[in-house]
This record gives sequence, structure tokens and C-alpha cells, in this order.
Amino acid sequence: MRRGGPSVLGIVLAGGEGKRLMPLTADRAKPAVTFGGTYRLVDFVLSNLVNADILRICVLTQYKSHSLDRHITQTWRMSSLLGNYVTPVPAQQRLGPRWYLGSADAILQSLNLIYDERPEYVAVFGADHVYRMDPRQMLAQHIESGAGVTVAGIRVPRTESSSFGVISPGSDGLTVERFLEKPADPPGLADDPECVFASMGNYVFTTKVLIEALQRDAEDGHSVHDMGGSILPQLTDRGEAQLYDFSANHVPGETTRDQGYWRDVGTMDAYYESHMDLIAERPAFNLYNRSWPIYTHSYQLSPARFNAGGIAGESIISAGCLIRGQVTRSVLSPGVVVDPGAVVQGSILHDNVHIGRGAVVRGAVLDKNVEVPPGATIGVNPERDAELYTVSKGGVIALGKGQQVS
Repeated sequence: MRRGGPSVLGIVLAGGEGKRLMPLTADRAKPAVTFGGTYRLVDFVLSNLVNADILRICVLTQYKSHSLDRHITQTWRMSSLLGNYVTPVPAQQRLGPRWYLGSADAILQSLNLIYDERPEYVAVFGADHVYRMDPRQMLAQHIESGAGVTVAGIRVPRTESSSFGVISPGSDGLTVERFLEKPADPPGLADDPECVFASMGNYVFTTKVLIEALQRDAEDGHSVHDMGGSILPQLTDRGEAQLYDFSANHVPGETTRDQGYWRDVGTMDAYYESHMDLIAERPAFNLYNRSWPIYTHSYQLSPARFNAGGIAGESIISAGCLIRGQVTRSVLSPGVVVDPGAVVQGSILHDNVHIGRGAVVRGAVLDKNVEVPPGATIGVNPERDAELYTVSKGGVIALGKGQQVS
């Protein structure tokens, strides 16, 4: 935070494997996956923290982190004159010859970062969600309440509770009474029985409370050493946990349509649907809010070009693209080429994908450097696609980096 305000260290948990997002995570960590044409998933949490003047941030990495490390070091350069930084911190085995056992163990093994910085508060945020949030408002509630930890929650239908950690607030609506990890049939909320509060994976801790909780957890041989599965239930049992209702958070420039938007894009279907949220005339998530920008690396590329009758509608077309075919309801990353007669519908094409003359691509996610030969089809013959490619439960066809198209 700025001088005069509370001192806050940001810790971003970016070490997960992201198995459910394969094949996009075959060669990179999930937070490094491209989103919205030019962004990486990690850019959303980092932008929220930086926009809120939390300017000292450690990103804890582990699996397949090269692409993520490179993006952070090339993109997120802060003012060293003011002592600000965003730095990737790889797993270092500081407590012995072992990797992280869970997200809580990742912070335990990185306590030197907290000891060096000596913040009053620590904001521990996840790295793979799409949303806008002003963490200062959550911090203000945390300080006023005197809680040991404040966890951000968002209302979701009770039928979706098995996908989330569920927060049950007490009668005051704030004190966390119970924390249930992916329950099948949790109780609904007092004011809305068909909804529950899902944990967003964002926490604000009073530093002393965090350190003590991590040390207690390390001594528990039965713990899974996870922030949501271990630390939050522990502090809930001690009466030190409080809920922050994400619906109360407001950022400058938001619209009534995208206020409160948050998506966990951990599966291919969620990843695809979130992209479709971007391209409507009144998008469910507005990438063009200049009052609370999402920052990323700016490619040194020429503007997108349309030739030979090429057209695009209801789509995001990034710099460096050459469109000579037909593109609808799609998101194209930099350097995509669509040749004459080709048709791209409802698809997400990453960097430097090339769609050959007369080819058809529908309902697909193609990772970078995929070349679709002239006349080839993806999303036209479901049985053939299922034999050749990865197909999600919702029918999204996914091809990995540089995968050959038959």
C-alpha cells in the first residue's frame, strides 16, 4: 500500500498443475494460459492488486513455470526506486528435500518473504480466476472487524456447491461458522436457501495469525496443508474467520452487467464459456474498462488486417492477425491467419494459429502454433473429432500447442 496506509504484502498462489485444463496446461502452468486474446490468467489477480496499490507481490510457482516466470519478469516491472516489485518465487525446498505439499505448505516454505517484508497484513490470492476486485475494500473490513482472516465469498447456486469450498456464515452474516470443502448437500443461506457462499480463494490475513496458523498446520500429520482445506477450517474453529461478500465490492468504471463477475476457469468448458462472455455487445465481463485496467504484455505487432473479402463479427481480433476468411463469435490472439474461404465460428485461437484455405473450425480451442491444413474440418464431425482430439464434457474441442491436424 502507499505510504501512510497499512503495510500489505501480496502473495499469489500460482503453483497448481491445472490438470482439468489440459491440453492447454500440457506445457505451462494454468496461470500462464492465454485468456481474452492477449492476457494471461495471472494478469487478472495482479492487475487487481496493483490497481489497489498493493505493490509488493510474490508469485509462488511450481509446476511448468517457465512460461509464467518469463511473462511476469517481462511484463510486471514495478518501480524499484520506491521498493515495489512483482516477483516470481519458485519452489526452493527451504524446509528439506520436498516440493510443496499444498498451498499452505507453499506459504510455510516461503515465510522468509514475510519475515523480510514485515507487513501488517498479507493478502493471499489465487492466480487463475477472471474478475475485477478492489482488495482495499476487503482489507478495510478485515481491519475494522479485527478478524484473523477474512475470506472473499460469492453467491453461487447450491447445486454447484460440490465444485467449491463453501462458507457458512453465522447469524451476524459475517462470522464464518463452518467451512465445508466441496460438499454435496450444504445448507442454503438464511436469506436465499437455494444459494451458498463459495470461497473465491482470496484471503486477507493479519500477519501474526497467518504465521501461527501455518506453524500449527505443519505440526498436524493428518493435514492436507491447503489454505482452503486446512487453514481456513482451523481459524474457523478458533472463531477468527470472517466472510467478505464479493457483491459489496465495487470498482471504478464497472457496469451493472459486469459488477460482481467472477469465473473459475479451471475446466475447458468454463474457459470456453468465459470467452463467450467477452464478445457480446454488452459483455458480461468488459475488457475495456480503462478506469480499472487489466494489464498485460504489449506485443510489438502491426494492427489486424482484413483482405480478400475477409470479415469478422462479434469477435475479438488481436494485433498482427490477417483475416481473409470468415470469423464469427470468436477470440483470436496475436498473429492468427485465416486464409480465404476458411470459416471460424465460436472458437478461441491462440498465438500464431493458421487456418488454411477452405478449412472449417467450430466450437474449438486451438493452442498456439496449430496449423489447420486447407480443407480440414474441426467441429464438423463429432465422432471423428472425439477420436483425434480432446473433447470436453460440453463438447468443446481442444488442441494443444503445435498439435497436428489430420
